Amino acid sequence: MIRAETFRNKRVAVFGLGGSGLVVARALLDGGAEVAGWDDGEAGRSAAEADGIPLVDLSDADWSEFAALVLAPGVPLTHPEPHWAVKLANDAGVEIIGDMELFARTRAQSHPAASVVAITGTNGKSTTTALITHVLEKLGVDVEMGGNIGKAVLSLEPPALDRVHVLEVSSYQIDLAPTFEPTVGVLLNITPDHIDRHGTLENYAAVKARLISNSDRAVVGIDDDLTKAVAENYDEPSRLYAITAGKGAAIIPRAYAIGTSLFARAEEDRGHSSSTKVASLTGIGSLRGPHNVQNALAVLAVLRALQDHKDALAESEAADVVWDIPNVWRPTEFQAALASFPGLPHRMEDVGDAHGVLYVNDSKATNAEATAKALSAFEDNIYWIVGGKPKEGGIASLEPFFSRIKKAYLIGDAAAEFAETLEGKVPYQRCGKLDVAVAAAASQSESARIEGGKMSAVVLFSPACASFDQFKNFEVRGDTFRDYVGALPEIKLTSETSA
Repeated sequence: MIRAETFRNKRVAVFGLGGSGLVVARALLDGGAEVAGWDDGEAGRSAAEADGIPLVDLSDADWSEFAALVLAPGVPLTHPEPHWAVKLANDAGVEIIGDMELFARTRAQSHPAASVVAITGTNGKSTTTALITHVLEKLGVDVEMGGNIGKAVLSLEPPALDRVHVLEVSSYQIDLAPTFEPTVGVLLNITPDHIDRHGTLENYAAVKARLISNSDRAVVGIDDDLTKAVAENYDEPSRLYAITAGKGAAIIPRAYAIGTSLFARAEEDRGHSSSTKVASLTGIGSLRGPHNVQNALAVLAVLRALQDHKDALAESEAADVVWDIPNVWRPTEFQAALASFPGLPHRMEDVGDAHGVLYVNDSKATNAEATAKALSAFEDNIYWIVGGKPKEGGIASLEPFFSRIKKAYLIGDAAAEFAETLEGKVPYQRCGKLDVAVAAAASQSESARIEGGKMSAVVLFSPACASFDQFKNFEVRGDTFRDYVGALPEIKLTSETSA
């Protein structure tokens, strides 16, 4: 765990005592601060009390005593309106920060040159974060991964010159981290999301852009207008590593793709450049689909940016600052590192196959945009399990992919609405429950495979919905799908074949 020592001998309010909030309180206590913790829920307060964290009802506390309020990222800061604790802090002139800011200040105090890669964007953050971590580990680097994925940032090992922190960062966390300055900031994409939290799309984009403007080097996807604008406004063009999986770009990219082939561009002394094919994603199941092309390009650009930063340090006057990490720009090893990536649970996860029918768990797809990426990864013969608690817009935007779908199996609250959308366009069956859908899809996809005489069908669980109508969260939903598939006759689970 990282000790948050920058508030030693000061009194700090901590609001929001979930998983990350408990870690924040413990890190502050271990760093010598006096903590006053509180949560709106009894469960959070009870967990804190059991962990020995002092509780203070912040609604009637003396806020003049507090040096800061450390806020859990999910607590409203500005929209739809500030939480009552935020209002009290603002009224008292108390700064409001989050756990990522505590990490930033600890790093600045102890090892300001320690390497940090921070990844943000609307989609693809988790896969990219995990893939960067995996590739760096394969290259022999000591890596700590956390933030908005896996472990809370302050539960990781502390910053050091022989270690790289790879952190997924949400817009909520960026909002609460004004001095967070990554070595390499990564912005993948920006599409409308979390508008209820930020008020407008412009505000949401501005928060994402702040991470990039604060980064020493920046990897930015330029395939959408909002991120392209961020790249164009980055004030150090020589430290910009633009990436594109599209065709043509106003900004010359440092890494780009043609189909599933990844290319790196090398800058030359006389103003021209040459490109080299570095890797291909063809045949890598864990990186299937066009969206993963962008994720892999981001990893490639991060390696180049880290290497350039290391080389610049070695050549600078600050010779006493030595990164004790291996060289990471080793393109000949990149293909093998990508191929060994196991993927993330519930994100286009290959569960197994039975007689050539592939079963894919994409439970993380809680909206139509995410499901579009899953549907685009397969050309045809998709047996699609879809539904749950519907979101605004439903699945109408997925119509360009309907021709790829052999049949849809509808579950959850969305069944009636989705049936109307699919009527006359895609054969469908109202199944209600997930176990019924899995059984039906298994039976009918197997029959289609036998009739067609080839191994080309996929049962894709990509709900395009929230899980809360029938499941606690998307993880439980995905685990349940995996269990149902595992009980099918003659199924060969991916975990078994790769063991």
